[in-house]
Amino acid sequence: MTDRTDRTRSSDVTWHDGQISRADRERLLGQHGAVVWFTGLSGSGKSTVAVAVETRLLGAGRLCYRVDGDNLRHGLNKNLGFSPDDRAENVRRTGEVCRILADTGVIVLASLVSPFRAERERVRAMHAEAKVPFMEVFVDVPLEVAESRDPKGLYRKARAGEIKDFTGVHQPYEAPTACELTLPASTQSVDACALQVVQMLRDRHIV
Repeated sequence: MTDRTDRTRSSDVTWHDGQISRADRERLLGQHGAVVWFTGLSGSGKSTVAVAVETRLLGAGRLCYRVDGDNLRHGLNKNLGFSPDDRAENVRRTGEVCRILADTGVIVLASLVSPFRAERERVRAMHAEAKVPFMEVFVDVPLEVAESRDPKGLYRKARAGEIKDFTGVHQPYEAPTACELTLPASTQSVDACALQVVQMLRDRHIV
């Protein structure tokens, strides 16, 4: 895959530190910045669970922000398609946005298919380098269940040849092997899944 970051990086760019740290911002908010990265097939319920988690956290007085992969493709990532290279760049850009938001002390809830394990590991490494807590959550739904739901009609269009490079039909989805949490979303309710995510944040002293 093409490394777009190496192609565009300039040796003349210098990082500028400020006087306010992440810890200062976290004290102001009374919480710790972190990223919860929901991954899974289209139709697995990633965004639905993220919305439920966001509602619970806001109700508890916690500042969080939901970063949805489809929403970013309306703006920041609108020039990207669904080839392996473009998917990799989509994940990289989204990871950078999440890292910046978490550095402000916000709890970030990111939901995007992010089908390739290596790309998700790069995002994890990006956060580890910045010492930002990162939790990968696998919304685990069998392909046949996700396809039977098909809330956006994408599987139908992919099977009809109207969409190319669709995960689960034309491209594989590589499930996590060592994620922080797996949600069996085909057998558990949205509320039950959301509660597990909130509990994970409590166990890790994020909230």
